Amino acid sequence: MKKILILIISITAFISCSKDDENSSELKIRLSNTSHFDFQNIKVSASAENVNYGNLKAGEKSTCKVFEAAYRYAFIELELMGKHIPCSQ
Repeated sequence: MKKILILIISITAFISCSKDDENSSELKIRLSNTSHFDFQNIKVSASAENVNYGNLKAGEKSTCKVFEAAYRYAFIELELMGKHIPCSQ
């Protein structure tokens, strides 16, 4: 289980979503699934808002989602092999 949690934590990657948006003041977060597992029903709470990212297959990156605010940590919940897994990062 410890290895799975490490993999889940590794899915978050706060990276630039597009070079075209460099002048944009919007806060955008993209997830990257660096594990060997497919994740389903991913939900991220980086502040008071919950954002649904849907499903993310192993090795894929999500589309960018806009947030009002974000902190250095986030609450992430998802399903992995049919099991609900909450994780705080």
